[in-house]
Amino acid sequence: VQLQASGGGLVQPGGSLRLSCAASGSDFSNNFVGWYRQPPGKQRDLVAAIISGGSTKYADSVKGRFTISRVNAKNTVYLQMNSLKPEDTAVYFCKAIVGAKLYWGQGTQVTVSS
Repeated sequence: VQLQASGGGLVQPGGSLRLSCAASGSDFSNNFVGWYRQPPGKQRDLVAAIISGGSTKYADSVKGRFTISRVNAKNTVYLQMNSLKPEDTAVYFCKAIVGAKLYWGQGTQVTVSS
C-alpha cells in the first residue's frame, strides 16, 4: 500500500487548503485513515480520522474548522482546512491501517503566515 499526500502550501491566516491522501495498492475505503501533523520540534499528533461507516474524529483544536472526508471511487481521503491559524503550521501526514498494518504517506508542509 502506498499513500500519496498532497495539497500543502503557504496560506494567510483565515485561508483554506485541502489536503489529499491517495492510496494505491489496496482499497482502503473501509479502513481507518487519519491525518496527523507535526509542528517543528514537536511530536506528531492526530488531527482527524475517518473509519468504516464514515465515522469521524477530530482534535479539539480543529473542530469546526477542519473536515475529513472520503471518496471511495478515487480511493482518496481529503482534509478540508478552513479558517487556518498560524498554529496550524506543520508537516501533515496521512496514515492508513490496512490488514492490521500501518502505512504512512510522505508529509506535506502547511504554512500559515501573513
